[in-house]
Amino acid sequence: MRDRGIGSPFGQEGDAQFEAALRPSRLEDFTGQTRLKEQLSIAIEAARKRGEAMDHVLLYGPPGLGKTTLAHIIAAELGVEIDLTSGPVLQKKLDLTGMLSHVRERQVFFIDEVHRLLPDVEEMFYSALEDFRVDIIVGTGPGARTHSLPVPRFTAIAATTRMGMVSAPMRGRFGLLLRLNHYDVAELSRIVVRSAKLLQVTVESEGAEEIARRARGTPRIANRLLRRVRDYAQVRADGHIDLTVARTALDLLEVDRFGLDEVDQKIMMTVLEKYSGGPVGLKTIAASVDEEADTIEEVYEPYLMQLGFLDRTPRGRCGTDRAFEYFKVPRRRSIDAQATLFG
Repeated sequence: MRDRGIGSPFGQEGDAQFEAALRPSRLEDFTGQTRLKEQLSIAIEAARKRGEAMDHVLLYGPPGLGKTTLAHIIAAELGVEIDLTSGPVLQKKLDLTGMLSHVRERQVFFIDEVHRLLPDVEEMFYSALEDFRVDIIVGTGPGARTHSLPVPRFTAIAATTRMGMVSAPMRGRFGLLLRLNHYDVAELSRIVVRSAKLLQVTVESEGAEEIARRARGTPRIANRLLRRVRDYAQVRADGHIDLTVARTALDLLEVDRFGLDEVDQKIMMTVLEKYSGGPVGLKTIAASVDEEADTIEEVYEPYLMQLGFLDRTPRGRCGTDRAFEYFKVPRRRSIDAQATLFG
């Protein structure tokens, strides 16, 4: 995947290492998601008191909100190890069997992008989640036999950005289904201040708030913006971040006051200008902006809809009155209306 710029949800390897360094290790240090943290706190404490593996957990929500971080925190709070993998990595049943064969009692087994598990691998995972065993077929044809290998009782934590693609049988095997929501400006400001301390850079509350306001409600993007603003501050402002420094740096990076980047703006201008506000199909938008349809649907659309700029309808995507006003695009008669008018 190409690097999409500072406001983009996509990062490079250095960004991943940077985010890992800022990752909180305890539930009390995790900012936001108050109700979710309360539910996890109770489940973790109950499992510790019983000396048992905690219930399986399914975390879902937009990317960059802390699903992987929470998996690490749960393992740390339980005092156990964590093994990490992802749906696309587990291409064969043998891949899953190999990983589960190394699982220890009560440990955490984390699967990212669980919605991308292949059907036969998913079916094998069912028995591991519910009965703590893995069924292996030995031989072929009439002489084939099934051997069941026991698996220690473990805690599976799965994460997905597309809950609708997780099958009902899979969802039913998780005791806790927890949604992560976008963060408000106050919560993101606290995250920026905490990250700035870890980076040993001073930031005023107004500067932190400006970074938070342009972070699309996402901690990952807030930390990435902080990293770029820190660079600007060290070169142009003696390493100190105030409102003026933050605003100047973010304007230089072409991240607008809502955190919209180049791809967001291309999507909206395609809908508003090229297709007169819509309705227009997702694949048509994707072709126009040279981006994958799945990426637009999973990453960009939810935030544009949250801002009130874009609507999903059965006939396609439509720009709102607020979008026309914000992007300063004059309203024209829609394509459908023109077709009706001219027969």
